[in-house]
Amino acid sequence: MVPYTDIVYFAISLNVLLPAFLFGWIKRLSKVWLVIATGIMLVIQYNAVQIILPGTSLLELWLLLGYAAIEYGLAGLFLFLRKRGKNRPLFYGAVLLCLTPLLAGRFIPLVDPSYQLVFAGLSYLTFRCLDVILGIHDGQIISLAPIPYLAFLLFFPTISSGPIDRYQRFTQDWKHERTWKEFLIDLDGAVHRIFTGFLYKFILAALIKTHWLDVAAAHPGFLSNWSYMYAYSLYLFFDFAGYSAFAVGFSYVFGIHIPENFNRPFLAHNMRDFWNRWHISLSTFFRDQIYNRFVFAALKGRWFKNKYIASYLGFLLSMGVMGIWHGTTWYYLVYGLYHGVLLILSDLVERTNKKKKWWNEKSFAFRAVSILVTFHLVCFGLLIFSGHLG
Repeated sequence: MVPYTDIVYFAISLNVLLPAFLFGWIKRLSKVWLVIATGIMLVIQYNAVQIILPGTSLLELWLLLGYAAIEYGLAGLFLFLRKRGKNRPLFYGAVLLCLTPLLAGRFIPLVDPSYQLVFAGLSYLTFRCLDVILGIHDGQIISLAPIPYLAFLLFFPTISSGPIDRYQRFTQDWKHERTWKEFLIDLDGAVHRIFTGFLYKFILAALIKTHWLDVAAAHPGFLSNWSYMYAYSLYLFFDFAGYSAFAVGFSYVFGIHIPENFNRPFLAHNMRDFWNRWHISLSTFFRDQIYNRFVFAALKGRWFKNKYIASYLGFLLSMGVMGIWHGTTWYYLVYGLYHGVLLILSDLVERTNKKKKWWNEKSFAFRAVSILVTFHLVCFGLLIFSGHLG
């Protein structure tokens, strides 16, 4: 069962949310029920049979639990060895092993389509596992109890499509004992986000798809493609932002404050601002774990004479990986590199204007034009992402 897609899912999930409403402010009961509720919802969400190879099948739930056990074992072993000191080959090996299930699931089917050892949410689970490995390497994670780790990894509101949480942030909420006042604030936030999710996903996104997106997709030609670009951009936003609102709302019921994923992205005034507003948990992860690490290593090692080269290559690397993460089809990679180039151009224009003083960046006219231009650049990128041009 795909989360947040039909009324049946919400009817079932209501049965695990109601007890959380009743005693969610009692720390011990709240955390016990979170574990029980996650177990119940995982059994429901992963009840399909997955064809691994011709003639071989396995319940998705067993794939998921096997994956979780292996990743916990990997993280625990890496933590044990890390306490003996930093070892870069060991770190790179742990990262590679962490990524292996996702890489195998993405690339082996290109050679052998019969291989389908994947399950819903694998790519998002990989982020969580990788976050733990990186935290251990950086010395920020010094212990790894099984129940908090598995609760973080398998947290049912976000397991299939995020938002992407961080282990250290999650465990702070896990350990925190909510007061009655905090509990009521969380419930208010949960209700607000859940109703926002219904508005976005089941009303606005559904109307756009039925009366605009599908109509534009049915007619070839330049004008139809142009219309499709706007329709798809708005549909994707309301559909995904609605999904994220549900996930955040459900999480708040359990006292887990997962990060927001969207913040009025179509009001961004440049590409850097856009990625601070769109799929925030994803862009923040790539910024912290790929872009910042690459640039720091490049500057420390003096790989390039010009410091901006490191930054620009970091943009291309992080955005390129982001594109491939979405899938192995060519337009995902192009989409990622497209945004990498736009980030470079945006930085070049901003730095040049500070020297040349071509326009006042604080003026209303400049802000309005910047938002309009950024909006169209973003929409064209989402048109590439949609695969409609291919």
